[in-house]
Amino acid sequence: MTVTIDNIETNYFDLGEKSDFAVVMLHGWASNIELFRPSANLVATKYRVLAMDLPGHGETPEPPTDWHVDDYADFVTHFLAHFGVRRVILLGHSYGGRVIIKLANRQDLPFTIEKLILVDAAGIRPEKTKEQQKKEKVMGMGKKLLSHTPGLLNKLQGMVGSADYQAASPLMRQILVNSVNEDLTPLLPGIKQSTLLIWGTLDTATPIADAEKMEALIPEAGLARMEGCSHFAFIENPTLYNAILASFLQLS
Repeated sequence: MTVTIDNIETNYFDLGEKSDFAVVMLHGWASNIELFRPSANLVATKYRVLAMDLPGHGETPEPPTDWHVDDYADFVTHFLAHFGVRRVILLGHSYGGRVIIKLANRQDLPFTIEKLILVDAAGIRPEKTKEQQKKEKVMGMGKKLLSHTPGLLNKLQGMVGSADYQAASPLMRQILVNSVNEDLTPLLPGIKQSTLLIWGTLDTATPIADAEKMEALIPEAGLARMEGCSHFAFIENPTLYNAILASFLQLS
């Protein structure tokens, strides 16, 4: 299904009994809502479940400009307003976690956030390795030398960037840069909701150390470790993941 939000034709699903109280699922970078479908079907036995392909991902077109995380938070707010949602439980994987951290720190939302579920969530900026520092130096030099030859500059950026960066369009590359350069650690103590952290112990994209830091800084947080799983723990071990969700959301 699609709906127009902020002039963007947005792909979404809406499961369960219609209500002004919903579990809202936000996917990760370069991902889409279909990865949530199995767990969404489970949650929909008790709750309304809403999920959308964020602009530039899945079947939703790119945003008109190089958005920041706050712009995505605005978009989600407008999406939920369209459906008349007044109370939410927010669940976010990876990049979706960034958006949730932003939303949880806002004071003027048209809905109440009751609980949070952060799954291998992004938001904590890691210390740069020597290799990353070297790549940034190369990029800095490249921007100066190739500023008048955008084709060559884009090629250089693709060579030294991460896999996500290399796979993205020029606009989405800039959005990714905008996002990863913003450290959301200072916002974590501002999260007042009961927060469940679900994490793969072998995650290398957002390592378990990030989860431990979030658990320490978010006042009402608890960590569920998924042993032997990586960044997509919810796909790798859906049985355990769904059991954790069912307990937290009191599905039975």
